[in-house]
This record gives sequence, C-alpha cells and structure tokens, in this order.
Amino acid sequence: MNEFAVIATGGKQYKVSPGDSLKIEKIKGDFKVGDKIVFDKVMLVEDGKDTTIGTPYIAKASVEATLSEIGRNATIEVVKYKQKSRYYKKNGHRQPFFKVKIVGIK
Repeated sequence: MNEFAVIATGGKQYKVSPGDSLKIEKIKGDFKVGDKIVFDKVMLVEDGKDTTIGTPYIAKASVEATLSEIGRNATIEVVKYKQKSRYYKKNGHRQPFFKVKIVGIK
C-alpha cells in the first residue's frame, strides 16, 4: 500500500508517507520535543487506489506528525566583497529546523 501525501509548510512542499522522518523549517509557535503537529495544508493525497488533488488545498485532509528533534543546521558563511575598495564583510547563519516523524494521513 503506497499511501502518501504532499504537504506545504515553511514555504516548501514535501512528499510524506506514514513512518517518514524529515527536517522542515521552524514552525511559529511554542513546541517541545514529543508534541503532536498537524499539517492542514495538504495538496495531494494518494491512498493506493484513489488520488485526491486539492485546489490548492484539500478541505478536510490533514497529516499528523510528532516532533522528534529541534535544532540548528550547520553554519553557512555569507561573504560580501568588493575588490580595490577595501570592502569585506563576513557573516554566518544557522537556520533552525524541526525534525518530525509522520504518524498518519487523514
């Protein structure tokens, strides 16, 4: 049974199946490890025999997940440089992330 859904969160789209684990952008709100998160912006649901496509989202569909880790990605260095003018700026950025495990698709 190849059940999967396509959800939108954090400005990106993810293809998820029950049991999957994925890193997503940080979600606004107060969440702790072990909390349940419900994604209601479901764009497509495939349950093995029937496919439902939203316009743009499916009204009563949702994907449930549990939060397994909160962290920050590796440092990305941002360098601005102009030759011959003594202009050099170096900056670092660490993007926060949530690691979630998909529990079910409804």
